[in-house]
Amino acid sequence: MSKTAVIGGGAAGMMAAVFAARGGNEVHLYEKNEKLGKKLFITGKGRCNLTNAAEMDELFSAVVSNPKFLYSSFYTFTNEQAVAFFEELGVKTKVERGGRVFPVSDHSSDVIRALERELCRLGVKINFNAEVKRLFITERKDGAGQTVSGLLTSSGGEKRYDSVIVATGGLSYPSTGSTGDGYRFAGECGHKVTELYPSLVPMEVKEWYAGELMGLSLRNVEIQITDGKKKLYQEFGEMLFTHYGVTGPVILSASSVVGKRLREKELTLHIDLKPALTEEQLDKRVLREFEANHNRKFKNAVDSLFPAKLRPVIIELSGIDDQKKVHEITKEERLRFVRLIKDFSMTLTGLRGFNEAIITKGGVSVKEIDPGTMESKLVKGLYFAGEVLDLDAVTGGFNLQIAWSTGYLAGVHAGA
Repeated sequence: MSKTAVIGGGAAGMMAAVFAARGGNEVHLYEKNEKLGKKLFITGKGRCNLTNAAEMDELFSAVVSNPKFLYSSFYTFTNEQAVAFFEELGVKTKVERGGRVFPVSDHSSDVIRALERELCRLGVKINFNAEVKRLFITERKDGAGQTVSGLLTSSGGEKRYDSVIVATGGLSYPSTGSTGDGYRFAGECGHKVTELYPSLVPMEVKEWYAGELMGLSLRNVEIQITDGKKKLYQEFGEMLFTHYGVTGPVILSASSVVGKRLREKELTLHIDLKPALTEEQLDKRVLREFEANHNRKFKNAVDSLFPAKLRPVIIELSGIDDQKKVHEITKEERLRFVRLIKDFSMTLTGLRGFNEAIITKGGVSVKEIDPGTMESKLVKGLYFAGEVLDLDAVTGGFNLQIAWSTGYLAGVHAGA
């Protein structure tokens, strides 16, 4: 019987361990924390957005970095197979808005417990509070390169294995144990690690009024992010203001696309507060409001157009005196007001840190990994899975699908 070590007890690691064990291997799982799935526990705000029910072409379009590399992974272990796998383990699922798949219970702990039960059923030996310090690599007897031969743990014990799967995650949410160990292992084995930075992360804003709007959630808005006149990102959905800037689903997804550019220069966030209306239709709507409030002050005439927290900011930015009677507002002022509603702009100045990022952008270069097996092209018997690889996607369950699919492939082939 072959022996496989899995480093990391997160989503990809647990999936890899399950399928390596199902292949008949003796599997040892090393987790530096006191329990499994600490980061998985907080995904989807604690509800665990397992995957996305999208068609395959949508899955690939949601992947930002190296989608072609995932061709084998996604088609070998699909989103439908991921759902069936968890249903088999007793986790009933449901599909919500945007194709997001959640456990019916809305508890990520149920997903973790189901995986842990399966690991125990398969006889996987789980080592808690066990930090792997280094991998042992030896020259192959046939002279055809290097092979992995084992690892050294924090207890000082040298363990011998026929295959090792690195599923240590990235640098995001370091409090969950994601401290970049896998990148170090990869570098020591000769692998290239691409530039690392936070992704699916809130963004900071220059303007004073972001702080004034703290806590305000905007639904059904459309955002654009531009570099001068060039459009870099556009999406419809929900966002939230914070004391430092902006966050929420559309902002987090945007960070995965524009993050690298934002690290180099400031960008502009354009918010269309009324995307269902053209500028002409909105002008007619505003005109009706003005006619209905003909003799009222401007600041009291736009209550129905905006949430209460947004009104004073919009009024100030409009340049119209808030004490001005509505019938005194000129057509030019009204049209400028309409344009402000359709293009409420802010200056993005940077990304928040890894402690607020859902995932890490960058990782072990996929050019040095076999996409059909997740095995290193440099070291035989060494596999990588999940966030440690240079793979990432927008929000909506797509990143967990990457973890399940790559973990499955690594487990099956290491177990073979």
